[in-house]
Amino acid sequence: MSEVLGSIWWMIVALGVLVTFHEFGHYWVARRCGVKVLRFSVGFGKPLWSRRDRHGTEFAVAAIPLGGYVKMLDEAEGDVPAAQLDQAFNRKSVWQRIAVVAAGPVANILLCVILLWAMFVIGKQDYSATLGSVSGIAADAGFQRGDRIVRIGDRTIDTWTDASIVLTKAAIDGDNLPVEVETAAGTTLTRTLSLSRLPAGFDQENAIGLMGLTWQHWVTPAVIGKVAPGSVADGVLKPDDIVTAVDGQPVHGFDDIARQVDALGKRGGAAMIEVDRAGERLAFELAPRWTKHPDAAKGHYWALGLAPPEERQMPAYDARLHFGPLAAVPAALRETGKLTSDSLGMIRRMLTGDASLKNVSGPITIAQVANVSAQRGPDWFLWFLAAMSLSLAIINLLPIPVLDGGHLLYYLIELVKGSPLSERHMVAGQYVGLAALAGLMGLAFYNDILRLMTRLVT
Repeated sequence: MSEVLGSIWWMIVALGVLVTFHEFGHYWVARRCGVKVLRFSVGFGKPLWSRRDRHGTEFAVAAIPLGGYVKMLDEAEGDVPAAQLDQAFNRKSVWQRIAVVAAGPVANILLCVILLWAMFVIGKQDYSATLGSVSGIAADAGFQRGDRIVRIGDRTIDTWTDASIVLTKAAIDGDNLPVEVETAAGTTLTRTLSLSRLPAGFDQENAIGLMGLTWQHWVTPAVIGKVAPGSVADGVLKPDDIVTAVDGQPVHGFDDIARQVDALGKRGGAAMIEVDRAGERLAFELAPRWTKHPDAAKGHYWALGLAPPEERQMPAYDARLHFGPLAAVPAALRETGKLTSDSLGMIRRMLTGDASLKNVSGPITIAQVANVSAQRGPDWFLWFLAAMSLSLAIINLLPIPVLDGGHLLYYLIELVKGSPLSERHMVAGQYVGLAALAGLMGLAFYNDILRLMTRLVT
């Protein structure tokens, strides 16, 4: 399956699961409250499939898979037969209406917990927060290659994903952060990252790199994929050779080769290039050549004529989060709490202007992530679904008219003033809500397209 078709398919699967569960929350509580449900639809537009149950509810799957709805008997939407007035949504108490509206987001939160529980029972494979290289701020703080981050502030770190989220939030806040690491020698130390040194207006999507941190699984192995014809290494070094040292300096990744060759070229003269060739240790004396860069804007550089493999194989996972069925329950609840805190914290930072609006993603990015997570395995796809389910709940609870949170706001106002808002105010609120939602979706699409274009030209 191509990347485009895979992205579309897994996006539809994800939305189908999340929307169905969300709308079922509304449906189930509405039925418990004695509200007549006219239609339960997954998707919008013309139904592709439908049937009616014995209660007269139409269940439908519609052509546009970008949401869903539960249509209830309501005098605000049409005439209601006198015999069915007691089943109309608008005739129910304000607390019952609150329960029906809140049930959708609550169902998504519950689904998030269930999905995370399943993920932990299966076992979530990931990478540890081990550093592959350090520079800049991180190097000044004493971080070293091979350090594994185990705690940041008061938060325990299990994977590089955890570490990246916490570090990015701290970078946005400009905090100087205590970070506990386990060194390659097994010693536990605490080091302080001076994130206040980050430049104003820094690229928040590249916060980890600007700190001078590179995760171990990001490091490209020092394996030669291609030797440029006519280069100084042509006929000497071969594809699949593993470079182990340049001029006596150990090489841990392909980027190390470029840095050390550049230093060698500036110094002048030849040096020994050590390689591992099918288990045999060899050394060759080579001198870098001043070479024109393929990108004319970058001028010239010192080179041996080496390039990494075009397709990089990711290393094996070195971390696994796995619990038994009972232990997975509190683990899932803790993970839901962390995801909620991280999401609300990022929303707060965007509202205050601290976090960039570039962090808002739309359907294109979500579809791509859905495809990638599905390819990585069921554990990753479960995590993706859980995160999406929680995001859907949080977004729907925002106090924006047309969303569940907007309706809840209306009902809370009704509780306070003792009567519903006037129709004029509710209509005005709907227009404001639609405008806000359209603006948010426009921003999300803009960011998606910008990321896509950047990917295409790089």
